[in-house]
Amino acid sequence: IETDAGTLKLKFWPEVAPKTVENFTKLAGEGFYDGTAFHRIVKGFMIQGGGYTKNYSKKSTNPAIAIESNNGLTNSKGSIAMARTQNPHSATSQFFINLSNNDFLNYKSMSLRGWGYTVFGRVIKGMLTVEDIGKQRTGSGGPFMKDAPRKQVIIQSITLINQ
Repeated sequence: IETDAGTLKLKFWPEVAPKTVENFTKLAGEGFYDGTAFHRIVKGFMIQGGGYTKNYSKKSTNPAIAIESNNGLTNSKGSIAMARTQNPHSATSQFFINLSNNDFLNYKSMSLRGWGYTVFGRVIKGMLTVEDIGKQRTGSGGPFMKDAPRKQVIIQSITLINQ
């Protein structure tokens, strides 16, 4: 992931989150994420992107995918997971990178409070860039009353590499 703040390299786990990895890589391959912003930053918690342009225009997405949070992966520092609404099967394009170990986001049970969030990869290079993004000053911006960065960090492009 090339951002205007630096480069991030991610590793995905399609063997345990196949639908989620397929969804993310398909969108990335189509250029969907190019020009989107990390629109939500919560210090010490996570940075979220993949759904809004730098002008806070919400991008139109494909239908939601089924949750795959019961896959043994955890929302540990540096992991990437899908954002969703209260509906566990509502993830589309938005994702977040954990800035700390957020165990309370892990799968516990098939219940409203237990579904957790689907982890599907990890930052393997560029965690300092992620942490720098996570230190941005925030406030209101676009449709958000809080947690919007004062200085936008834009995803310029995502390149898929098979290794």
